[in-house]
Amino acid sequence: MMVLAIAARELRALFLSPLAWAVLAVMLLIHAYLFLSQIEQYLAVQSQLVLIEGAPGVTEVVVSPLFGSAAVVLLLVVPLLTMRLISEERRSHTLSLLLSAPVSMAEIVIGKYLGIVAFLLILLALLGLMPLSLLVGGVLDFGLLAAGLLGLGLMLAAFAAVGLFMSTLTIYPAVAAVSSFGVLLLLWIVDWAGNVAGEGGSGGALAYFSMMNHFQALLRGVFDTADIAYFVLFTVTFLVLSILRLEADRLP
Repeated sequence: MMVLAIAARELRALFLSPLAWAVLAVMLLIHAYLFLSQIEQYLAVQSQLVLIEGAPGVTEVVVSPLFGSAAVVLLLVVPLLTMRLISEERRSHTLSLLLSAPVSMAEIVIGKYLGIVAFLLILLALLGLMPLSLLVGGVLDFGLLAAGLLGLGLMLAAFAAVGLFMSTLTIYPAVAAVSSFGVLLLLWIVDWAGNVAGEGGSGGALAYFSMMNHFQALLRGVFDTADIAYFVLFTVTFLVLSILRLEADRLP
């Protein structure tokens, strides 16, 4: 199947480049430090939490903030991974060969997208191993842990879709990276304007479009189908836009 072949090619190309290994190393180093810092804070207040009825456990105090920090860091990292997906093909004049191949635009876009998502899932799995180490001396809320992992995974899928679309618009990878970061940051902080405007009217609409708003609900363990639908529709929308952009290149 051509989609899987393209995805495997993209994933292999990522691991053949130093960027992917650098991203993995830096991400794990940063989050190992944050993880240990959260554990230290939890141990500092653990004696007080024991005296409080219904106090938050280690999952709420350590794991959820860790995933929240991971989302912020990946907001910067994912555009670096997606910036070359199409723009590099365009700049090296190999895109025309790809467009002339007996492959549909949907297969090209989905294949490249699945390749980058597979890499991000590997990164997510490595980050997910850190909280599991707490089972050695504590108890985890697996429902909250699963909701956090699901939220972070959906967030990464949305990040990758935006980065792929921005990569279809330019021949310069750096421009694609900066543009992707700008769009993602805007969608991340648009909730601030919603808070200023208030709950009704435009404030509520802006809050709905905020990625952070939907992500934080999952971090709290609130599994709402509206949040899942938001990320799915968001991702599909940018994938469709990427397909349409490449279809425009194929037209004579």
